[in-house]
Amino acid sequence: MYQFFLFDLDGTLTDSGLGITNSVRYALQQFKIEITDRSELYSFIGPPLKESFQTYYGFSDEQSELAVRYYRAYFSKQGKFENEVYDGVREMLKQLKEKRKSLIVATSKPEVYSVEILKHFDLFDYFDFVAGATMNDLRNKKSDIIRYALEKCCITEKTSAIMIGDRAHDILGAKENGLDSVGVLFGYGSYDELKNAGATFLVQHPMEILQVDSLCKKDK
Repeated sequence: MYQFFLFDLDGTLTDSGLGITNSVRYALQQFKIEITDRSELYSFIGPPLKESFQTYYGFSDEQSELAVRYYRAYFSKQGKFENEVYDGVREMLKQLKEKRKSLIVATSKPEVYSVEILKHFDLFDYFDFVAGATMNDLRNKKSDIIRYALEKCCITEKTSAIMIGDRAHDILGAKENGLDSVGVLFGYGSYDELKNAGATFLVQHPMEILQVDSLCKKDK
């Protein structure tokens, strides 16, 4: 049975698509790039920002760093709250706490923003620890963030912990740290993306996360 549940934030606990895409659009506008179809920017939800600007727009290191600064200028003022909690998330977290599970956030979003968002939406008190990226990008890869969370929470028995997220980097970061994983299909990653990344379990709704222990016991 899993004791430690590590959760991604964007696309897993909250639907942050509006705030993130508005922030990315603002950053791109500073480079004279106009985006009319918001769905073109959904790929930015989850992975590290600098990496995404380089991958999807061919930005150099210098351009990407500047784009991240523009992004944060918008996001820090309003984008972080253009967001909403997925239906079922509060009840799922409540029931996990009632089962005395330890809940941790492990997100590529800067830690300072993550704490603000969790407090704004009254989710912060469900969690024992929040692990996020640093503003200077010294810690922004998902595998490093998960490792940091495990170390800070003194989790040495890897079979007792599971990572929950909506994108391939959540699943791959879990694998790099020797953890099982849950791919959530209500976020921004597709079935194929999560399956191909090697998710241990796939769920359609937040409440299904409560069944992971029984699935684990049945499979083993």
